[in-house]
Amino acid sequence: MEIPQGKAAYKKKDGIITLTKDQTSLIWTPLPGNGPPVVSLLMDSINNLQQTPDTSAKVMLKVIEKPREEGAAAAAFLFHFTSPTEARPEANALKALLSKLIAEKKGIEPPKLADTDIPANGTAASAAISFANAVNTKPMAVRWFDDNMLKGDIALQESLLEKDKDLKQTYVDALATKPESLSDLSFNTHFWATRINLLRAHAIQLNQKKGSYNVLSTIKPRVENDELKLNLNVEQVQLIFQQHPLVKRIYNENVPKLSEGQFWSQFFLSRLYKKLRGERVAEHDDTNPIFDKYNETDPALGIPRSIALPQIPHIIDIEANEENQGGFRSGNRKDVEMRPRANIPIVKTLNSLSGKIMQHVAPTDQGLSSAAASEGADFDATNFEELTLHDLRGDAAQNRIILNVKEQSKFFSNQSSAESTEETLVYEKQVPSEVLFEIQADLEALDDDGYGGIDLHKSIGVDDDSDSDTGGAHKQNHVGSRTARRGAQDQILDAMYKKRTGGQHLNSNDDNASILSSPMSIPPDVAQRCYLTNATTAEFLKQFWGAFLSGDPARTQELAYHAESLQRSIARIDALAAEAEKLHEELVNRRKREIRDLYKKTGRKTKWIPIGGGKEAVLALFEATLTSLHTAQGLWQRSRL
Repeated sequence: MEIPQGKAAYKKKDGIITLTKDQTSLIWTPLPGNGPPVVSLLMDSINNLQQTPDTSAKVMLKVIEKPREEGAAAAAFLFHFTSPTEARPEANALKALLSKLIAEKKGIEPPKLADTDIPANGTAASAAISFANAVNTKPMAVRWFDDNMLKGDIALQESLLEKDKDLKQTYVDALATKPESLSDLSFNTHFWATRINLLRAHAIQLNQKKGSYNVLSTIKPRVENDELKLNLNVEQVQLIFQQHPLVKRIYNENVPKLSEGQFWSQFFLSRLYKKLRGERVAEHDDTNPIFDKYNETDPALGIPRSIALPQIPHIIDIEANEENQGGFRSGNRKDVEMRPRANIPIVKTLNSLSGKIMQHVAPTDQGLSSAAASEGADFDATNFEELTLHDLRGDAAQNRIILNVKEQSKFFSNQSSAESTEETLVYEKQVPSEVLFEIQADLEALDDDGYGGIDLHKSIGVDDDSDSDTGGAHKQNHVGSRTARRGAQDQILDAMYKKRTGGQHLNSNDDNASILSSPMSIPPDVAQRCYLTNATTAEFLKQFWGAFLSGDPARTQELAYHAESLQRSIARIDALAAEAEKLHEELVNRRKREIRDLYKKTGRKTKWIPIGGGKEAVLALFEATLTSLHTAQGLWQRSRL
C-alpha cells in the first residue's frame, strides 16, 4: 500500500509530512523534501490525534506526543495542510493510517470513524450516550487506565472542574473563545485529551476509602489542673471496640457500675492501655483494680476462650511446630524469635492489631481467576489447584428442595368437581339475573324507608356543621372524622418538632441555651453520653442478631453472652435516665430559687416556664433502642423454652 503524504506547514514553514517506509515514525521535511527530516515522531510516542472538522476552512492535524519524563507536559505538533485542492483528502488519509497504527500499538480495535466532528442531525448525541453506557459498564480499575473512558466520563470532568477553580476558569475562557466551527463535543474532547493525568488522579482520589488505623495511637489524653482531659467521639469508641474486643468486654462488665467518664478516664491511665498501645509497662505505673486483672489475659482475645475460634492442633500445624521447637535447624532448641524476651508481649500485641486491621482491607487478588480468563492473562491454575487440599474435603452435601404436595387432584383440570364445598354449590345454583334484581330492589327501597336513605358522612363520624369536637362523652374516632384528622396533624407536627430539636448542636456557651438546644432538653454532657451509649448498644445488637440468625448450634454459648450484654445495655440506659432525672431536679430547684430571689428584690412575679429533660426525655430518646432490646431479649427467651 502506498504511504500517504501531503504538503503541510509546520511553524509557518512549508514542507512535506509522511511516514517512513517501515511505518514506524511520522516525519516532516522542509521543502523541497529531499533533506533530512526536522520532525520525527515514533508511533509508540504518539498519544493522540486531533483534526479540524470538515466544515472548517483550514485543514489542520495536531499530533500529541506522550510526556518524555514523568510529570512533564505533553508536547504537541500542529501541521497545517496547504494544498489548494487536495488538503482535506491528504489529511484524512494520513490520519486514518496513523489511527490504525496507533490502535494496533495499543492493542485495541481501531475507530471506524476518522473524523471527530458532530453531524447536525444529532446522531452524535446518541453515539455519546451509547459510549457513556459502555463507560459505566466497565470496571472502575479498567476505567482509570483507559484514556477514552476518562475523556467520555462527563460526571468525572464536572467533579474535577468543581474542585479545581483555576481549571474551571481555564475551561470557561477556552469555551468562550473557541471557533464557531468547532462543536462543543469536539472542544470537550480536545480539552481533556491533554489533561488525562488530572482526570485519572481525580478518579483514583474519589474512589479511595479511608481504611482502619490504630485508634489508640491517635488519642492523646492530657492532664489539666489534676484532671484528665480527652476528646473521644463515637467513631473512636467503635474502632476501639472493633480492634480491641477485650476493652468491649470490660466495658460491658463494668458499665453502668462505673459512669462513662470514669470508665474511660481509668482506662487511659491503666497499664492495660499501655499494653494495647504497644508500650512497655514500668513498675512505677499506677495500678488499677478493674483493668489490672486483665493484664494476664492475652490482649488478642476479646471474649472468653471457650467461645473463641478453635485453635489448630499442633499435631497438624507443621509450621507452628517448626517455630516453637526449632525443627531440623536447631534440634529441640526454640527458634530465636520464639525465645522469651522482654518485648515479646509488645510484639504479639502489635502483630495481633495489625492482623485485625488487615482483615478489613479489600484483597487485591479478588476475582483473579475470572479476570485472568477474561483478559487472557497467564494465570497458573496448576499452582492454585495444588494449594487446595482436595483429599481432606468431604463429600458435598446435596441441597435438594423437598416438595410436599397435598391434594394433587385440585391441580388437574380433568378431575371431577365432587370435592367442591357446600358454599360453592349454593352459589352455583343461583341465577345471576335474579340476584341482580334483588340487589336493585334493596337499593330502591332505601329512599322510601322514611329516613331519607343512608348518610355516608354520618356513618363515618363526619359532621361538617359541628363547631367543636369536644363533648361530654368520649366518642370513638372514625376514619376521616375531624377529630381523627386533627389527631393526625398533631402527630405529624410533634414528630417534626422532635426531629428539629434533636439535630441541634451542643456548642452553646450559656447553660440554659445549651440545654434547650440539646435533644429533648437533655443536658449536653448527658446527651453526648447518650450518643455513645446508643452506638455501643447498636453494636451489641448487631452481634446478637448475627449469632442468633446464624442458626449455628456451636454459637449457643456466644449467644448467651450477647444476650447478657443486651441486659446490661438496658441497665446502662436506666442509669443514664436516673442521672438525667437528678440533673433535672437540680435545674428545677435552681430555677425556683432564682424566681424567689427575684421576687424578694423586685416584687415581680416571673412566669414559670416548664423545663424539659429528665428521665422521661432520656427514655423517649432511647424508645426505639429499648424496643429493639426488648424484642431481641424476648426472642432469646422464647428460643430457650
